[in-house]
Amino acid sequence: MSDRIFGVFGVLLAIGFAIAASLIKESFLSDAVGPKAFPYIIATILGLASAVIALRPDPEPVWPPLGQFLEIVAAAVVMILYAEFLPIAGFVTATAFAAAYLSWRLGSTLIGACMTGVGTSIGIYVVFHLVLGLSLARGPLGF
Repeated sequence: MSDRIFGVFGVLLAIGFAIAASLIKESFLSDAVGPKAFPYIIATILGLASAVIALRPDPEPVWPPLGQFLEIVAAAVVMILYAEFLPIAGFVTATAFAAAYLSWRLGSTLIGACMTGVGTSIGIYVVFHLVLGLSLARGPLGF
């Protein structure tokens, strides 16, 4: 039953995503594909995958124990907080904390997780900002 609910929810989410994509205003300078193509592709994939889940559910879904479920919820909360603090703390700082926490919860030692978080944030900053020239959220330290 839970698979069917999840599948129907995904189909409704895909429909909402497609409707939102249809409201995107196209600029006269847009390329041949346009800004709506990628959201339509995502909505189509989400809708098809969700329809398969709704129409062919697992006979007996296995839910994780409460401890593992709380770990999943905590990881989702960290990702939401990451998105909220990204413009405030900046890319490097927010990414370092989020990556360190997630690495720690995936089994790294505390020191290893901190090194992973700092290394990940600096590595991504170097590649995306310094090499590719993409703008990332600047924090109070200017990076």
